[in-house]
Amino acid sequence: MTDALKRLSDEGVAIWLDDLSRKRITSGNLAELIDQQHVVGVTTNPSIFQKAISSGDGYEQQLADLAARKVTVEEAIRMITTADVRDAADILRPVFDATESQDGRVSIEVDPRLAHNTRATVAEAKQLAWLVDRPNTLIKIPATKAGLPAITEVIGRGISVNVTLIFSLERYREVMEAYLAGLEKAKAAGLDLAKIHSVASFFVSRVDTEIDKRLDDLGTDEAKALKGKAALANARLAYEAFEEVFAGERWAALDKAHANKQRPLWASTGVKDPAYKDTLYVVDLVAPGTVNTMPEATMEATADHGEVTGDTIRGTYEQSRAELDAVAKLGISYDDVVQLLEDEGVEKFAASWNDLLKSTEAELVRLAPTEA
Repeated sequence: MTDALKRLSDEGVAIWLDDLSRKRITSGNLAELIDQQHVVGVTTNPSIFQKAISSGDGYEQQLADLAARKVTVEEAIRMITTADVRDAADILRPVFDATESQDGRVSIEVDPRLAHNTRATVAEAKQLAWLVDRPNTLIKIPATKAGLPAITEVIGRGISVNVTLIFSLERYREVMEAYLAGLEKAKAAGLDLAKIHSVASFFVSRVDTEIDKRLDDLGTDEAKALKGKAALANARLAYEAFEEVFAGERWAALDKAHANKQRPLWASTGVKDPAYKDTLYVVDLVAPGTVNTMPEATMEATADHGEVTGDTIRGTYEQSRAELDAVAKLGISYDDVVQLLEDEGVEKFAASWNDLLKSTEAELVRLAPTEA
């Protein structure tokens, strides 16, 4: 094992685990990752919970109790998922305290079926913050058009947010604007801005998956030479946008009120194409003030053979623009790709949530006490 994860941390990259399950909590595995692998946060999503709860490991007693109470399947899922997030937040509390509330955070997502309903998203975010009731929680809100005003409203109420499913540079700028508007709203309400935090989850690997597929369809040498370049270019230009926005006059006024920058978080960092190095979306996206949330396999690969060589983002902006321009010149529409990915992302999470509803309902029926 190298100490690449420590070097990554030293470069200003916060390492978060993109996974959570009750077994990971109760076995001591999460505490071990914090202690030995420099993990300082956890992200969850509907797919992660669907996998964890469907495995049944560690959930049967709570499911039996919920069945005895005859709760609805929606309530059962929220009781189970918030319990896991609450326990993970408690395990990470020392990190939260040591980093002055920057890290040590656990994310939980609003019901993905609400992604296009602003009012319902705000209501769900408030409910989740109340249910988990831990200061080191982030409520995940998707960066859909309906999600943007919800982000502003929730931040304005003093609730910390992880904005998820960001694929495009234009949408990312809208997300940062929504965050700043929320901070301004919170400031006007007299809230302490120092207690409000946010990350913006910019998805990486899925961009290569979709664009590479289109490059393969073209089949030319020029197209093949661009494979595996678009996702990094896109993410690197997102960091450029982050630097611009958080160096502007609007931010300066909030900075004086002790507001926190909304950090870019690299999500979907597991490599989908086996032809690429398995640490690609970690070691090639190093810059200060970022978060990288990794599946455990990616984290282990980075620890084992990751080569962290310092900042791999700043200084690449011209090259990144040239690479995206080259893709566009081949007739591949950036706008079409990122919109497709956003739509698919919402659909996949909603499908996972529906699968979770079905499997949990089946367990509640199985474990329901027989009437005397």
